[in-house]
Amino acid sequence: MIKKYLLLLGLVGAILGPLKAAYILLPMEHNEQKDHLKAYGITYWVLNKGIEAWWLLNYRGGSFAFEHNKAFEKECLTRGVSYEILPDAQFNNILNQIASPEANMEAMKLEKAPKIAVYSPEVDAKGLSVQPWDDAVTLVLTYAEIPYTMLYDREVMGDKLAEYDWLHLHHEDFTGQHGRNHRGFRSHGWYEESKTRSEELARSLGFNKVSELKLAVVKKIRDFVGGGGFMFAMCSATDTYDIALAADGVDICAEIFDGDPEDPDAQSKLDFNKTFAFKNFTLAESPFERAFSNIDVGRMGRNVSPDQDYFSLFDFSAKWDPVPTILTQCHTRTVKGFMGQTTAFKKQYLKTSVLILGENKAIGEARYIHSIFGKGFWTFYGGHDPEDYRHRIEDPETDLSLHPNSPGYRLILNNILFPAAKKKERKT
Repeated sequence: MIKKYLLLLGLVGAILGPLKAAYILLPMEHNEQKDHLKAYGITYWVLNKGIEAWWLLNYRGGSFAFEHNKAFEKECLTRGVSYEILPDAQFNNILNQIASPEANMEAMKLEKAPKIAVYSPEVDAKGLSVQPWDDAVTLVLTYAEIPYTMLYDREVMGDKLAEYDWLHLHHEDFTGQHGRNHRGFRSHGWYEESKTRSEELARSLGFNKVSELKLAVVKKIRDFVGGGGFMFAMCSATDTYDIALAADGVDICAEIFDGDPEDPDAQSKLDFNKTFAFKNFTLAESPFERAFSNIDVGRMGRNVSPDQDYFSLFDFSAKWDPVPTILTQCHTRTVKGFMGQTTAFKKQYLKTSVLILGENKAIGEARYIHSIFGKGFWTFYGGHDPEDYRHRIEDPETDLSLHPNSPGYRLILNNILFPAAKKKERKT
């Protein structure tokens, strides 16, 4: 009798297939996830396999979930990512809990791994960056094992952006002023090499000046966003992008940068209707200033000490405003501040259409902002490296294995997975 019962169970198992747990959950709370950054990489890897995933907004720190698979479980173990195995009933209970009108949570379906491009200068023969500084986005993409393609002016002008869903603007100067590095670094070999290389690239693409090439690149990126792309920028790539748009057709470069004097009436000719984020700003008067304009709060005059420098993330309604909720998912609402050539944005120069995601309210600065342009989205994040407070040119790059739970780096990865989310109509 027992043998017949076991045989029957075997036949049922052969028909139904092996019994298994239904879902893997990657908890994203402060103390429950060993490596927050690599958890994004696991989720991207699953999406890249053609498997949909869930982003459980505001549930246990913004957890991820996907169908259980032994290969997925093994990958979590290999990468050191904390996970839990949930049966169908338990996962459905979680979805029901999230769906409750009283819960400020939302279950967002992730459908497809976005194709990622990083706008960054060309590398040398050894594959190393030609610039003497690193980039937080490429650091965290590499650490999280998320694939990306590097492209620069030649590829942008060749209309390669259409092949990608998401674009990051590396620490960059889109105004053609070579990072305003002349005063501090003109005696450094890398500065002259970079300047010469930029000028040769501009000429090879049919432009007389670097500023003219950069303006053309900025317009290509604008069209990419307007057509439905996702653009993310940090540090000086934020304000210089908008300055270049506002200065369309106006020479704002001093003679030390491009060989001829700037337009003396440049300020009055700026067109703020063309910008993404900023309005009514004033260009820097001296070419020897490090700042490009008064948009940036600057390194000097910030009345805050490093140990007190934090910014707060806004708490949005997950069901009514899922986009900003996605972008602010974190295991803490307070994030350590960090500086850069562009550190943060003065609120009085933000357009009314700009949504502030993170701010230091005590000193009146916006650190993390976002909005819509056409059919696409853009996000600006002030500062250079979330885990190096005062990162300087020629400093060594940050070792992210020492910061696997970095809240500041999590914000970058929120933007990277954002295009994978199934679009819902905004309710407000």
